Formats: sequence, structure tokens, C-alpha cells
Amino acid sequence: MSQNRSHAVMAQRSEPNDSLDFFPTPPWATRALFEHVIGPRHAEVGWDPACGDGAMARPMAEYMRSVRSSDVHDYGETPIHDFLQRFTPDWCGRVDWIITNPPFRLAEEFVDRGLELAEEGVAILVRSVFIESSGRYERLFRRRPPSVMAQFVERVAMVKGRLDRKASTATSYCWLVWEQRARGEPRLAWIPPCRAALDRKTDWP
Repeated sequence: MSQNRSHAVMAQRSEPNDSLDFFPTPPWATRALFEHVIGPRHAEVGWDPACGDGAMARPMAEYMRSVRSSDVHDYGETPIHDFLQRFTPDWCGRVDWIITNPPFRLAEEFVDRGLELAEEGVAILVRSVFIESSGRYERLFRRRPPSVMAQFVERVAMVKGRLDRKASTATSYCWLVWEQRARGEPRLAWIPPCRAALDRKTDWP
């Protein structure tokens, strides 16, 4: 049988070093984090520091009292800020949760920086293979394992540069969550089928 080599199916987020690695997150996948992993956070402040055009920040605002958005690139609607620089912009203020879909090659740095800043925790959306690699284990997981790995049982299809409701993918994704006050061993969870319940026609261009 011939292999399906469509762009969406084969997209592996393998980018050149100077790429912006912009793969907007389908809003339903962000809602799934709140509905099935960390719960509603209406009384808290969130920040997406790799927001792109805001595809993740908008559903975050449905669950949080206030949401900050920024990106290293100018997408026209949010502040420009390099999250990995060692300063916090004046407009940010206190942040409870940092929730983002980071550039894959910088995800470890985003977690480390996020845990320096977030009062409550950090959640990143990554390919499930992110938990592999002996190097990543030594640099991150051995000393700072996540509290929860929440694996999507449905595929979260992401396409470079745009939201596409009809996209498909062979790549699996999960939410990794670091809770500042968590104790004990990491917990494996599954995000049940939920796209039909959490997807909205108004999410898509």
C-alpha cells in the first residue's frame, strides 16, 4: 500500500534553525487542557509566550481571568517579546500559568524559563516523542519531570502557518504539565475523544 505523503500527514515540524516554527494550535486542543487535565482557571492569569496569531490565547481566555500573549515575531496583534531573554516585560506582571505550543527545538528552554516565572505551573503542547531522548532526560526530565503527561487519543492536526479544519496527521501530541506544588511521581493521563464537543465553527478562518 502506498504511503500517504500529504503535507499535513507527513508534517514533522522539522524546521531550519532560523525558522519561526509557526504551527497554530487548533483551539479545541487548548480547551481539552482545561476540560480534561488542569481544570478551569477562571481566577488566574495565564501567558502564552509563543502565541503566533493567538490561536491558543483565545480559548485560554475562556477559562482564565486574564491572558497575556506575546511572540518573538510580529504577528500584528500582540507584543513582541523574546521569552528566553532573562527579563520580564513590564506589561506582564504576575503570572500563574504559562501555557504554550513552543518551537520544538526550544521546548526545554521554554519549560525552564516558564518554571522561573509561573506561580502555579507550566503546560506545553508537544509531539509525544518529546519524552524520548537520553539527552532530554538528562537535561530536563531527570531533574524536573512533569507532573502529568496527558496524551491525546485523537490526532491534533497542525499545519505550518495556518489553521486548517480539514487537515490530518500521523503525528501524535500530548500536553506536558509541570505544577509547582506537585509532589510524587509523574502521572500518565489520556485526553478522551473530545474534538466533537470542543470544536467550534467560529474557531476556523
